[in-house]
Amino acid sequence: MKFNLFRRPQAVAAAEPTGVTTVTMAPTPAAVSTAVPDTSGSNNTEISKNDVFEEIKSKFLNEIDKIPLPPWALIAIAVVAALLILTCCFCIIKKCCCKKKKNKKGKKGKDGFNMKNMQGGEKHQDDEDDEGETGLTEEEKEEEEKEQEKLGKLQYSIDYDFENTKLTIGILQAADLMSMDSGGTSDPYVRVLLLPDKKKKFDTKVHKKTLNPVFNETFVFKVPYEELGGKTLVMSVYDYDRFSKHDVIGEVKIPMNTIDLGRPIEEWKDLESADQEEPEKLGDICISLRYVPTAGKLTVCILEAKNLKKMDACGLSDPYVKIQLLQGGKRLKKKKTTVKKNTLNPYYNESFSFEIPLEQMQKILVVVTVFDYDKIGKNDAIGKIFVGSKATGLGLKHWSDMLANPRRPIAQWHALQPEEDIDGQLAALAAKK
Repeated sequence: MKFNLFRRPQAVAAAEPTGVTTVTMAPTPAAVSTAVPDTSGSNNTEISKNDVFEEIKSKFLNEIDKIPLPPWALIAIAVVAALLILTCCFCIIKKCCCKKKKNKKGKKGKDGFNMKNMQGGEKHQDDEDDEGETGLTEEEKEEEEKEQEKLGKLQYSIDYDFENTKLTIGILQAADLMSMDSGGTSDPYVRVLLLPDKKKKFDTKVHKKTLNPVFNETFVFKVPYEELGGKTLVMSVYDYDRFSKHDVIGEVKIPMNTIDLGRPIEEWKDLESADQEEPEKLGDICISLRYVPTAGKLTVCILEAKNLKKMDACGLSDPYVKIQLLQGGKRLKKKKTTVKKNTLNPYYNESFSFEIPLEQMQKILVVVTVFDYDKIGKNDAIGKIFVGSKATGLGLKHWSDMLANPRRPIAQWHALQPEEDIDGQLAALAAKK
């Protein structure tokens, strides 16, 4: 039986017996109007709601039965859908809460007055957060940190001799340097360059365990006056480290076209943070190693080098290679190749033999250095490598491959490294003895 929810319930008349005159009866005034509609109406409403629910339920189950999926898949889909809905609700609630917090902070920043601020007391944590949200970029924050960080100051002198075209730089002293060692001190020295020429550089003596070193050293650059305008004087203060790369504390840069060379200059200047330059590519060298255990003979063959650093003003170099045999930090033997003029990709193919007993092979280091030959002055090192059982990385692998293949030459390319870095590693190995 179906019920119409929107139709009012009507009184049902009893069936009349046949042959009996119908008598119309007037309804009872009070009893019928109050009691009967209430009970019948509520029962009918409950029955109709149950029927509607059952009808909807049956339709829903019929629709589900039509879906070609097993029950467990339907349950999994329902669970995932519920989780997605809950996650969305959580994100919306969290976003609304965050907005309210930000609005509160903004209002506090606008009002700006409270008892602690009036009395000069400490700032509340919210006030610190407001200051942190002032919209400063990362570059501006870095600049502020640099300003706050004090690296120290350097006293220097500059004097130019117009007759002899000589620029004399005096490194007098430094003060209040930043400590770089664990003991609260540093081992400072100063390196002087006249950029863009990086080849000619001067270093002061190292002063141990001090933050206020007195140098009183002078260095001379021979530069024509007409070329000085394009030069930049750089005085970098380093912290010396015996076993690793020297750390730069700070530097002073002076473009030569910004100063008056008509009179001697002597002044103090605060150190600034040095620009962190990318490691300079020095080039690569290919060497071959061969060891004959029965004869106790080690042969080192310098094959070729490529992409060497430009050391001369013409954009080329005059490279040659020096081979050193070290044991316990002491040099046993050394040999060198011929000089190849005006090239950055020299080809040598020169072999050098050393007599080393098998029992000493674990103690030997072979150091290979590429130099730029200079007729006048000191020959500058372009780069350096070393191989041996105490080496690391490619240097150790090359040595191991040689020992694993006796009587066979093993060739390998090596990337040149700065001379000071290799010297630090060699010193550290010698100190372990």
